[in-house]
Parts: sequence; C-alpha cells; structure tokens
Amino acid sequence: QVQLVESGGGLVQPGGSLKLSCAASGSIFSFSGMGWYRQYPGNQRNFIASITSGGTTTYADSVKGRFTISRDNAKNTVYLQMNSLKPEDTAVYYCNYLDLRGHSWGQGTQVTVSS
Repeated sequence: QVQLVESGGGLVQPGGSLKLSCAASGSIFSFSGMGWYRQYPGNQRNFIASITSGGTTTYADSVKGRFTISRDNAKNTVYLQMNSLKPEDTAVYYCNYLDLRGHSWGQGTQVTVSS
C-alpha cells in the first residue's frame, strides 16, 4: 500500500504559476514511476506528466514547455511546477504512483486559473 498526499493547489491568475507537491509513504519500491493527471468535471482523468525513479520525464503536448515535473527520491516526493497557467488548466490534479503492483492515487487538489 502506498499513500499519496498532494498539496499546493489554489487560485491563480492567468499567466501565473503554482507548484504542486505529492508526498508518498508506505511500501515504496525503488523502481517506480510517479506522475500527475488532471480531471475536468464529468470527464476522465488525463495524463499530464510522469517521471521515473531514474529521472526520465514524459509530458502531454498540452503542457510541454509550461509544466515541469521533478522528483526527490530521498523524500519520496514528486513536484509539478506549472508556469504560464491558462484558464483551461483549471481542474482537479491527481498524483499517481505506479510500480509492478499497480497504481495508487492521491485525493486530488483543485487548481483554478481565473482573473
């Protein structure tokens, strides 16, 4: 069992920045992936970014060049730096952990981009 706790969401104006954090605890494997998804009301969760334990990153086209994912393996924490935020980035953001046993999810944190 892996528990994930997200923080850092909130309200920001268009063009602004936010940094999300996700701390993992429990039975964490050395070789694992962590990432972020977001969900609009009434829709499925969509992939945003991921990072392996070795530091390899992948991004959705919609956030490339604006969002940066990073990971501190010593703290079992993954971050999502979000810059140049747009109103369409408004969503609930979920942290994800993946290893050979499957996925674990955080509770989600709301990000609202509005003037």
